[in-house]
Amino acid sequence: MGWEDLRRADGREFDQFDDEHAVHHFCVRDGAVVGYQRMLPTTRPNLLSSVFPELCEGTPPCSDRIWELTRYCVAPEHRDGRRGVSTAGSELIAGFVEWGMSSGIDNVIIEFEPMWVLRAMQLQFLARPLGFQRKIGNQQIVATQVTFGQRTIDAIRAFRGAHAPVLELWGRLGEATPQALAV
Repeated sequence: MGWEDLRRADGREFDQFDDEHAVHHFCVRDGAVVGYQRMLPTTRPNLLSSVFPELCEGTPPCSDRIWELTRYCVAPEHRDGRRGVSTAGSELIAGFVEWGMSSGIDNVIIEFEPMWVLRAMQLQFLARPLGFQRKIGNQQIVATQVTFGQRTIDAIRAFRGAHAPVLELWGRLGEATPQALAV
């Protein structure tokens, strides 16, 4: 994405938020990770509050019910979707909503391109930009708080054409850790 602030010599993206408080979601196909996203609590330092505070007009939201979604990515060969949302990507989206709803979380902050605000609303997220878009790396980015609930998960499942939950405990894939879930 051209975000040079996080570049490391070894090519991996690892930052100060990759600790025991982060929750990692993986989309797995045939034993391979094809999608990934990271969830960070807003009650601790996070990307918006610590790295990109200029994306927020005022104080960034902070609550046990609000988490930040970062590193949402899908492997290029699995970007097969319509309206920019692939099958693996829609599973990740369903995964964070299911995880949130089961964890007492109903809001997520996402730093993404402005076009995603409309896409979020099409999936029945109530989307509220937290500031003006700014250029970061090669992209225009807007920090947005999205609120979700049953209406959202119903819309995501209808979009996917699949109504079964997507979450599995990571332990079912061979490694037991409460911070990692597979979709």
